[in-house]
Amino acid sequence: MSSSKNLEFEKTGFLSKSNSAFIEQMYLQYINQDPSLPESWKTYFDEIGDEVDVVINEINGPSWSPEKNKISIQHLLIVGSKQFPTIVKHWRQDWLYQNTDLYIYDKNDKWSFVNMDKKDVKGQWTQKVFQVDDSPRYEGTSSWVHVDGKSYWENTTPAPLPRREFSKRSDYNVTLRGNRHEVTNKGWVHDQDNKKIMKDDESQSVLAHEKGYSTYTRVPDEDCKAAVEWWEKNSNKWKMVRNKWNTIYGLNQDLALKPAVDDKKLYSYLFSPTVVDREEIESTIDMFLMD
Repeated sequence: MSSSKNLEFEKTGFLSKSNSAFIEQMYLQYINQDPSLPESWKTYFDEIGDEVDVVINEINGPSWSPEKNKISIQHLLIVGSKQFPTIVKHWRQDWLYQNTDLYIYDKNDKWSFVNMDKKDVKGQWTQKVFQVDDSPRYEGTSSWVHVDGKSYWENTTPAPLPRREFSKRSDYNVTLRGNRHEVTNKGWVHDQDNKKIMKDDESQSVLAHEKGYSTYTRVPDEDCKAAVEWWEKNSNKWKMVRNKWNTIYGLNQDLALKPAVDDKKLYSYLFSPTVVDREEIESTIDMFLMD
């Protein structure tokens, strides 16, 4: 390897697909001359100059650009044995940069549409969390913080009850979620400080406090093969589901959903292997919309 290639590797060798989202955020702050960008990153991008475009393209592919300000993560569960795994579609999270449109949970399966001023979300990322059927769950916007060797995002926002509780609990109807996502060397940590709240139109009271702690650790790609293959077979169906929801979200108005239709939750309908036609998918979701 030539000395110039060695120098280039020293400058860019730490860049990889696994941390491209973080690097993209730093670069967006750099080109937007964000004063909160750490001086070390400003110096780095100044030194690398025009080569940064080549590096970012190599990491993300030819479709990367500073305007592509969205990251979508679909969670899939692999359960059972390695020989006979079962795949379960789980929750989804989308991250949007400097997003101004949010659906903030109120109570009792109702969300309020909020349009924020651009200056209030400058430099921030919105986390939009969706149920297993891609219906809304909760959203919040905050800045990623990079200090003292740590990279984390914190936000507090109201949310529905977890699925493990909404069929069992009637003593509270809102979870005030204190979310902290911190990037680690092996993945990331989701740290939660939640409040269980009973809320009505006049007042609200805190019933209990809850602590949550989930770790996400990178594993070899081979361990996820069954999930990847499942998603390749089923992604078209769930793309139609997302498209329908995107049309609903695009109305930019308050949203209310029925908790069940004929004693069945929405995911029970959509998880059926026989529901694959676009018209049936859309009409099924429409059944749950309240006027």
